[in-house]
Amino acid sequence: MKKYGLAIGAVMTAIGLTACGGEKTEKNASEEPKKEEQAYVEVTHELDKEPVKVPVDPKVVVSFDNGITDSIRALGHDVDGVPKENNIPSYLSELEEDKYEDVGSLFEADFEKIVEMKPDVIFISGRAMENYDELSKIAPTVYMMVDQENYMTSFEENMQTLGEIFDAEDEVDKQLGEIQATIDDVKTRAEATDKNGLILSVSEGAASAFGAGSRFGLIHDVLGVKPADDIPAENHGEDVSFEYIAEKDPDYIFLLDRGATVGEASTAEQVLDNELVGGTKAAKNDKIISLDGGVWYLSGGGLESVKRMVDEIDASFEK
Repeated sequence: MKKYGLAIGAVMTAIGLTACGGEKTEKNASEEPKKEEQAYVEVTHELDKEPVKVPVDPKVVVSFDNGITDSIRALGHDVDGVPKENNIPSYLSELEEDKYEDVGSLFEADFEKIVEMKPDVIFISGRAMENYDELSKIAPTVYMMVDQENYMTSFEENMQTLGEIFDAEDEVDKQLGEIQATIDDVKTRAEATDKNGLILSVSEGAASAFGAGSRFGLIHDVLGVKPADDIPAENHGEDVSFEYIAEKDPDYIFLLDRGATVGEASTAEQVLDNELVGGTKAAKNDKIISLDGGVWYLSGGGLESVKRMVDEIDASFEK
């Protein structure tokens, strides 16, 4: 009975304390900040059968694609890890600093380093797609590619997805609108002239031509510059001779020095410094336009890189 009485007393005491301090307890509870639930975006892509669940406003970000990286930065966020074993474009040279982790190369990830970083999300594109299965075991991994034959549609979809992930949809719309305005301006000028262009990439003393639907096809497909020839949409271009260039006699030559871009010897000048190329309308009228290889070859498909690409053609074509 004594034990039972003690129990009753304890209960009554507890009730009394609760009654006396009830108002204070409720007040304290209401003052406690509520922990916000983490929001997620579900992203579908061709490397996974199931949607990838990505946290909104991720804190630790790894990116294996320069275009995605420049887009994240253009939206006011930053990346924490990038592949430094390949050439980083000059417009992203800040990424060489030690505060950015080196996560391998564009083709081979440093899985150990990435595990150590504990990323919230990893972004990849075509060059790193073979690493997808292993990377997706570490963190949500998003595969983004630009469809060369539907460039602007796929580019805009990628950017809108980034806008959702980084809670920056209005900023994405604003920047896409600015890019589209320049595109419309260039396209209007291109459609108003009969001037054509030939896209050339030079490396190790040889030249390759690229046409509509190719990795540099934005010049024809999006900006409306008429192609000097109907070239198959090969991603690596079609080998061409100096005689071919002279025969096509383009009004513009859009020239990318691939060798210099990837850290090899620059060969653009010696390849094009010959009588056959010198006799073209492009050479005679000073319309051989050097493209920034860091943007067109190492990057592309990003808010900053696409803007730079479009601006280069805008500055050089039929002003």
